[in-house]
Amino acid sequence: MKKTTVSTISEYVQIAIGVILASIGLKAFLLPNGFLDGGVTGIAILINSTLHLNTSLVLIALSIPFLLLAYFSISRTMVFKSIIAITGLAIMIQLETFSTITEDKLLIAIFGGLFLGLGIGITVKNGAVLDGTEILAIYINNKFGITIGKIVLIFNFILFSITAIIVSLEIAMYSILTFLVTAKITDLIIEGFEDFIGIMIVSTKQTEIKKEIVEKLGAGMTIYKGVNGFGNRGKIEDFEVIHTVINRFELSKVNKLIDSIDPNAFVMEFDVNRIKGGLLKKFIKKI
Repeated sequence: MKKTTVSTISEYVQIAIGVILASIGLKAFLLPNGFLDGGVTGIAILINSTLHLNTSLVLIALSIPFLLLAYFSISRTMVFKSIIAITGLAIMIQLETFSTITEDKLLIAIFGGLFLGLGIGITVKNGAVLDGTEILAIYINNKFGITIGKIVLIFNFILFSITAIIVSLEIAMYSILTFLVTAKITDLIIEGFEDFIGIMIVSTKQTEIKKEIVEKLGAGMTIYKGVNGFGNRGKIEDFEVIHTVINRFELSKVNKLIDSIDPNAFVMEFDVNRIKGGLLKKFIKKI
């Protein structure tokens, strides 16, 4: 069997797992208690709670315009996978039955968001979406440059405001908690648990610092040549700037390392959203 075929099968299997996890979050926790998620799924739940229409059918109907938008403006492959994912979710919602797991509203919001976030994250990571909001956000981002996060936030702010008016303020507040848990878990699944930090170091003892970073941390680095600058020692000329990326868990270790060599070093830390390639620890031979 070709590698491409195996990869494709793996993607659809993982999408199926994502659908099952998301449906557990909805049917075991959120739907029986009237809690909402964000996006199209949240609208479907809200319509069900107020007009008593079938959630699965409403979810499919509301998703169609977004899927058509994606078909003509984003990716047809994504649309095909998303049709399977959304249809699968609708079927699972219709067929799954669970006895009451807990009546604690805080646990319902947290664990409902947890399972839903796991499902959405796994699905998105394999090229599909379970909610049309992401499609709309991508489209608006491409057209007007507004960030996807802001678009989703505005959409859900309107949804939860309507929920507070129509249903109750308490349900809206718990639904916001569910949405926040879902969003965080989704990010963790898509981006991974590793959180990276970029560090820029300016020191008169850059040779020792470079050696220690390579030997004790196994991290790669880029060296920039500085012509002149101003610092706590006044004007400096012809200096080197060390630029490296580490895991956030190693941040304390790096700071101690720098302080032990040069307590007066200038150090700047900044978040790194994504890294690719570069020098990996497992390829570095300790000196």
